[in-house]
Amino acid sequence: MEPPVERFRLSQTAKEQLTKLKRQTKIDQWNILCRWAFCRSLAEPTIPSPVPLPADSNVELVWRVFGGEMADFLTIALKQRCEQDGLGTDPETLATQFRLHLHRGIGYLAGDSDLKRIEDLIQIIDN
Repeated sequence: MEPPVERFRLSQTAKEQLTKLKRQTKIDQWNILCRWAFCRSLAEPTIPSPVPLPADSNVELVWRVFGGEMADFLTIALKQRCEQDGLGTDPETLATQFRLHLHRGIGYLAGDSDLKRIEDLIQIIDN
């Protein structure tokens, strides 16, 4: 399945937020935290705000590392969400919405004062 992006670079702000999350949760891999963040944003009923997102950090991931074994499922979830939001699924829209959802999700996780350890990520699912 064609991914929405081949590779992507995070904003410096997102890198700093993920660094905080890595410290708190003891999850030391960017891709795992990014998957959680992406899914966290997809779970929100609202469309992410179309804000400019600089790719100004030194953290770059390729889609196959980001998605791992779930890469195709994450692509399908993004396409379904774009359809649901009435945005279409052309390549540019998918790439833009992926970055918006990823960065929004990182912000949500980093801003969650109840998220102090890996077990707290699991609690998010139960809520």
